[in-house]
Amino acid sequence: MQTKVVASQNFADTKPHYELLDGLRGVAAIMVLIYHIFEGFAFAEGVNGAGDGIIRTLNHGHIAVDFFFILSGFVISYAYDDRWNKMTLGGFFKRRLIRLHPMIVMGAIIGVVAFACEGFKTWTGETTPIGWVMLAMLLTMFMIPAVPGASYEVRGNGEMFPLNGPSWSLFFEYIGNILYALIIRRLSTKLLTLLVVVLGVLHAWFYVFDISQYNCVGVGWTIDTINFWGGLLRMLFPFTVGMLLARTFRPRKIRGAFWICSILLIVIFALPFIELKPELVSLNALYEVLCIAFIFPFIVWIGACGGATDNYTSKINKFLGDISYPLYIVHYPIMYVFYKWLIKQEYYSLEQTWLIPLVVVLSSIVLAYAVLKLYDEPVRRWLSSKLMKK
Repeated sequence: MQTKVVASQNFADTKPHYELLDGLRGVAAIMVLIYHIFEGFAFAEGVNGAGDGIIRTLNHGHIAVDFFFILSGFVISYAYDDRWNKMTLGGFFKRRLIRLHPMIVMGAIIGVVAFACEGFKTWTGETTPIGWVMLAMLLTMFMIPAVPGASYEVRGNGEMFPLNGPSWSLFFEYIGNILYALIIRRLSTKLLTLLVVVLGVLHAWFYVFDISQYNCVGVGWTIDTINFWGGLLRMLFPFTVGMLLARTFRPRKIRGAFWICSILLIVIFALPFIELKPELVSLNALYEVLCIAFIFPFIVWIGACGGATDNYTSKINKFLGDISYPLYIVHYPIMYVFYKWLIKQEYYSLEQTWLIPLVVVLSSIVLAYAVLKLYDEPVRRWLSSKLMKK
């Protein structure tokens, strides 16, 4: 297995890590980006009354978030399970904040800039007072979710973080990190297995029986009661699956693992939306639950088994891994502007607009890389030097 050691002792991830999993995280982030392009077409179509608003192309792309949760559980368990005799709770939380929070702050700032480009207008066209926008930015920076309908829920469609919607998953990721540090890491492998089974049953019940009435796993983006508990379950099940996989993982040499896993992910996300819905269950959600419970862990296992790669694949993995988190955080404010444009122009397909979506995708990747190099990495180095002194 090819590994790479992070040079700085002050960074959390000083342990060798899985290069291919970095690359797969980047593949999933790009799939989320492209999924949101097609979400924009469906959203504009629904708002303008031109269709049912169902996403039919790359329509399972939202479960890339669930793949992220599995990866996070795997990496955190692998990186920290055997360090607790040398590390305090405070040290763990500092490491996680240094890794995650600078980009959350930047995402909020970019969200304000994007909202300003839209004239600070809600989806219904009303102008939001700047004071409420500034409060929304402050709350996002501190990961305090907006209550649907409150004045600081500035876009008016109920998002937990209305300036940068995808921050909802980081909210739950923080909860997962806290639960790991306080409780889950202390569980034996047998108890962790039992926890995974219980969470798996609850996860299947909630989504297959369509408790949220979404007909998919796309829950958690707002703070209403169903979404909060659904989002918590959506995070905890794959998160603990990843941890269990890290504890029980036994590598085998698999050639071409990166390409195998990438193709599998693309196929999973691209399979057609299952519109047939019997009275009691959601077949579309069942498909997504099966992917999360079985296929995603299998993909992570293959990725972790991937041995030494050629120089070309190694560079691809590094680049994709580097931009994965910044891309996930910075792309959605650009999407807000794109969605408003689609609604105004009444465009509902890639064929009508292919050049603009291409610009959106490329600009999001360029912005993510620029933010990574000019902001995220320098800030994390500075914070590590200040907060992780021995």
